Amino acid sequence: MNSAASNPILIGIDWGTSSLRAFLIGAGGEVLDQVSKSEGIMHVKDGDFEGSFSSLIGPWVKARGLPVIASGMITSRNGWVETPYLPLPSGAQELADALVAHQTSDGTKVIFVTGMTTDHGDVPDVMRGEETQIIGATAFGISDGVFVLPGTHSKWIIVRDSQIDDYSTFMTGDIFAALRQHTILGALIEEGPFNLQAFEMGCAVGLAEGGNLLHDLFGVRTLPLFEKIAGNMVADYLSGLLIGAELQGANVASIKDTVTIIGRDDLADRYEVALKAAGLKSKRAPDDIVAKGHFLIAKAAGLVS
Repeated sequence: MNSAASNPILIGIDWGTSSLRAFLIGAGGEVLDQVSKSEGIMHVKDGDFEGSFSSLIGPWVKARGLPVIASGMITSRNGWVETPYLPLPSGAQELADALVAHQTSDGTKVIFVTGMTTDHGDVPDVMRGEETQIIGATAFGISDGVFVLPGTHSKWIIVRDSQIDDYSTFMTGDIFAALRQHTILGALIEEGPFNLQAFEMGCAVGLAEGGNLLHDLFGVRTLPLFEKIAGNMVADYLSGLLIGAELQGANVASIKDTVTIIGRDDLADRYEVALKAAGLKSKRAPDDIVAKGHFLIAKAAGLVS
């Protein structure tokens, strides 16, 4: 933790599948203090979410009696308190109106942000946590456009008039991990630093032939077999191929404006390269926009003034 700062009015929690972040938020929505742990919902021992919550931010709550708002997979069926899904379009006010309250054994009140759902061809799509990040982005003047949130399950989100209007999920990260760990392709991978050339090669194929992905994946085996790429290029070629196919599936050819990337890690860097290869401009959303989303939803709900 950083040293305690003055004028905190809210605690925001971003609790996902693999990690947990907590923010001490000031009167203007700024982050005054924060802490993170690798205790996502799949890593909480015996499902003791209350215990994990108390050990992480208990001192903040006891010292200040602040309202607490939480978003992410913590509200899923595998999380602490399952909340329903909001239909689209929805924004900060709709999320504020659908908050779900929970009281811990020591009397602390935790307010949960619900997720969102939509349908594509009678097949449901869902998200939990990304909606709060999008609401946070609107505070920085990004109230319209296309957003991509890279990850295990990447999200492509369309925002109109500060409301989430539509989105699609792509299991790109999951597929990459499964192919690397559980297929013959993994045996061909040699460890090494990021190889931009290999990644761009894969992107080009994925962008050109996204619908032919199951065939093109076999090329990840044959290219090193015939020494057309080196072993230390295989992983990045595969990554580029999958991300390129994702971009084609997200219909990036129809996008005219700059795409906003929410993320600061090396995976977000790869999407920046892939978008450039697709002829698109991109920009990064500010850091910790999820905390700003917590603040705006709490303000719309009257939890803070």
